Amino acid sequence: MGVITAIIILSMLIFFHELGHFIAARAMGVTVETFSIGFGKKLWAKKIGATEYAISAIWLGGYVKMKGQDDSDPTAKSGESDAYDSKKPWQRIVILFAGPFANFVIAFAMFWAAALMGFDALAPSIGKVVEDSPAHKAGLLAGDKITAIDGAAIKSWDQMSAVIRGSQSAVVLTIERGGDRLVLTLNPELSDAKNVFGETETRKMIGVAASGEIVKLRYGVAESLAVAMDKTIEASTLIFQSVIKLITGVVGLENVGGIVSIVDFTAKASAIGFSALLTFSALISVNLGVLNLLPIPALDGGHIIFNLYEQIVRKAPSEKMLYRLTIGGWAALCALMILGLYNDIVRLSQ
Repeated sequence: MGVITAIIILSMLIFFHELGHFIAARAMGVTVETFSIGFGKKLWAKKIGATEYAISAIWLGGYVKMKGQDDSDPTAKSGESDAYDSKKPWQRIVILFAGPFANFVIAFAMFWAAALMGFDALAPSIGKVVEDSPAHKAGLLAGDKITAIDGAAIKSWDQMSAVIRGSQSAVVLTIERGGDRLVLTLNPELSDAKNVFGETETRKMIGVAASGEIVKLRYGVAESLAVAMDKTIEASTLIFQSVIKLITGVVGLENVGGIVSIVDFTAKASAIGFSALLTFSALISVNLGVLNLLPIPALDGGHIIFNLYEQIVRKAPSEKMLYRLTIGGWAALCALMILGLYNDIVRLSQ
């Protein structure tokens, strides 16, 4: 069931990506020759106007074929007024950006729905207090629950950590202990800790560890919109940083995952619940959006760079350079896919 769920989700996210290109292309006056759900042999097709709408055999996304654009031959030109290649560079950029933008919009909608349903999060409950830490000196004990900091309500462990990291002086903690309400004051201290990329960084901490208790965070309609926007920006930033860390060698190549990892994590998320599945699907959608904007010639981001170049210098890149860079981009993408599949197989065999 997890495999089927993963395929449906991936297909849906790629479909919306292509739908973004389709809508933008039509808005810019470009004829879309084919809009297919799936790849490979066409199982059903119907032509409406100038566009053939099709359902193809391999249900893993879909594709849009515009007049004047041929990914197999980037140097091909149509020259007709309703062709992609006849449009101005800024119009092509709009068409190219619309696909990733659709992924960000879908991710936002999924985060919003998940926020309305409720996110699972670590409760601000203390499981361990480090000896001689600010928390230990202030009298905090395992089992205490932090309900407020400086008078502001605290609902999750991440929220508590963020407030402490950003503190400039002593903080006032309101805690629950065995039914009693206590107020304690302490001074967070700078300490070394590992971030999500395994790097050591210095940040303010009080010396406590979470108990592992899970709470459900629920939001109203308006508040959930702000939460969804924050989650979308946070996920986009994290994925972009991950790519930079991968390129610079901070994150090892063994961390690159492929389709098997996506299926595995999707199955696990669906087993947890619909809210978790929505959240993970939103993360995949953000991934698609960010990765497609990378300046790799075979991706939307690479084509955007080509068009920016043409917009600035008033001259298109040479056909020879365009062809070589596109082939190189496809080679890089194939190498990453093979690496991801290899890493997936290694993880499964361990």
